[in-house]
Amino acid sequence: MRTMIFGAGTDLGVNIDGASLGPVQLMNDLKAFYKGESMMFEQDKDIIKSRNLSDRRKNEYEIEKFNTNLYKNMVDKIKEEYFPIMIGGDHSAAIASALASAKVNIDVGIIWIDAHTDYNTFETTVTGNIHGLPLAAINGYKNSELRYYHDGKIIQPSRTVIIGARSIDDAEKDNVRYSGVTVFTTQDIKEKGIEKVMDEAFKIAGYKTKGIHISYDLDIIDPDVAPGVSVPEFDGINEEEAMQINEYIINHMQSVLSYDLVEFNPLRDVDRKTEQIALNLLAQVIRAAENKKKWEHKITY
Repeated sequence: MRTMIFGAGTDLGVNIDGASLGPVQLMNDLKAFYKGESMMFEQDKDIIKSRNLSDRRKNEYEIEKFNTNLYKNMVDKIKEEYFPIMIGGDHSAAIASALASAKVNIDVGIIWIDAHTDYNTFETTVTGNIHGLPLAAINGYKNSELRYYHDGKIIQPSRTVIIGARSIDDAEKDNVRYSGVTVFTTQDIKEKGIEKVMDEAFKIAGYKTKGIHISYDLDIIDPDVAPGVSVPEFDGINEEEAMQINEYIINHMQSVLSYDLVEFNPLRDVDRKTEQIALNLLAQVIRAAENKKKWEHKITY
């Protein structure tokens, strides 16, 4: 199957700079073996990011503008039967990628691999950083402004699974509880094992859908192993576990419609540790996507 890599060079959703540089660096690294097509989207270099602590809607207009452009281009390429891989950038760009998949494929589940649930709303956010709101927006749980350009179906909370969560704001916990999404914490991974967690996740996200959107945030990995992220959280998974999650995904590629890898921040990396992990994850997915037949989407759960 033809692949298309979308570089989403934005860090508008987070108050820490650097994630906007991640896609360019990774896409340059990928040139050594990736000969497929790609598109690069970069935030306006003249933007002065809001750092006002009381601002609950930091850079909202600029993020909506960036995501609208990304979304429209992704929709077009998905309609042309490309397998889309979005490289972020902060996680706010996943609003565009996930909803683009939902626009074309209609009935879609989502697996959100992240140290955070990203289920805040404009009312509950503590920081106002929009990279903490995207999954709620994707699920139609308030935050409608962040998806105003999308006229397709939302991804249902009942078909949404979060894997690796270990840092959730107090008010955000209520949002998650009321929404009905399924959450597997880092502790669940340790206790149940990756195979069982991923089995359950694919069954939930794939139930009566055409396939699954994967959104993989590198901050699920412990910062001792992968320090190059904007919001690190300790007690994460190790590199081997990160690769095992990805290996499960590529072994079930017939159920996967689209894939994100986000939040690589080269300004925070040490000895290129995170960069190398990110490249290994992307290499696996690219090879699997290129071997995937366009008619292969089959959900049997």
